[in-house]
Amino acid sequence: MSRKAATVALTAIAPISWGSTYYVTTEFLPSDRPLLTGLLRALPAGLALLALTRKLPQGAWWWKSAVLGALNIGAFFPLLFLAAYRLPGGVAAVVGSVGPLFVVGLAALFLGEKPTVKSLLTAVTAAFGVSLVVLKAGAAFDLVGVGAGLLSSLSMSAGIVFTKRWGRPEGVGALALTGWQLTAGGLVILPIAFLIEGAPPALTGTNLAGYAYLAFGNTAISYFLWFRGIERLSASSATLLGPLSPITAAVIGWAALGQALGPVQVLGMLIAFGATLAGQLGPRTPAKSSEAESFSPAEENGQEVSMDLEISAVRR
Repeated sequence: MSRKAATVALTAIAPISWGSTYYVTTEFLPSDRPLLTGLLRALPAGLALLALTRKLPQGAWWWKSAVLGALNIGAFFPLLFLAAYRLPGGVAAVVGSVGPLFVVGLAALFLGEKPTVKSLLTAVTAAFGVSLVVLKAGAAFDLVGVGAGLLSSLSMSAGIVFTKRWGRPEGVGALALTGWQLTAGGLVILPIAFLIEGAPPALTGTNLAGYAYLAFGNTAISYFLWFRGIERLSASSATLLGPLSPITAAVIGWAALGQALGPVQVLGMLIAFGATLAGQLGPRTPAKSSEAESFSPAEENGQEVSMDLEISAVRR
C-alpha cells in the first residue's frame, strides 16, 4: 500500500467512526440531551489528551487553538443541533453534505488550491449520493434550520482549511494539537449546554459506557486521525471522505436497528462512495504548511457528523 493510500485509509476511520454515533446515542444515551452529548464527547477527550501529552499552547497558538476548536467543535455542534431541531434529519444531512463545496472555495482563498472541474464534480456527486441515502419524500424545509445547517457545514469546512493552513508548531505532535482543539471546543459548548439544557440527568452504567465510547473512541482517536490526515492530504481530498459517515450510519441502521435499506439507498451509497474514491485520485499529496512538523516513522506507523447520524440522534 502506498503512503498516500495508507494515509487515506487511516483518515477514513474518523468519518466511519462518526457513522456509529446514531446507534450509540439512541441505544446507550439519555434522550433529548444533544448539547450534553457534544460536551461529553469533546471536553473529557480533550482533557485526557492534555494529560497524556503534557503540552500546552505557546504564544500565538493559544488563539489559534481556540479558533480551530471553536470552528471544528464549539460552533459546529450547536449549529448542527439547531439544524437538527428545525429540520428532518435527511434534509439536514443533505444541507451538511455541501461541505466539500465550501472547502473547495475556502481552500482556493486561503491555501491556494485552485478549484478544478474534478473537485467540483466529485463534491456535487457526493452530495447527490448522500441525498439518495437519507432524503425522504415530502421532507419539509425551514429557513432557520437550513441556515444553521449551512453555517455548521461552513464552520467545520473553515476548521479543515485553517487546520491545513496553520499546521502545528515545531516540536508538538498531532495528539497534543487534537487535545488543544477538543478542550477549546468543549469549553465553548459548556456554558451553552448548561444554559439550554440545564444540569445533566442521573446517568446509568449504560449511559456512561456510551459516553466513554463517544469521548475516546469516537472523538479522541477519531479526531486525532482526522487532523493528522488533514495535514497530509489536500483539503478537498480530506473533506470528500465525509460521505463515509452517512453510508456507515445507514449500514448500521439496517444491520443493527432493522431500518429499511432499499435500492435507491444502495444506489446512493454507491454514488457517494464512488465520489469519495474519485476525490482521492490525483497528484501526490501537497507539502504541509511550513509550521507543521514532520512526522517521525514511529508516528507514521501509529494509530492516531455523520451529519445525518448526529442529526437523527438529537431529534429522537
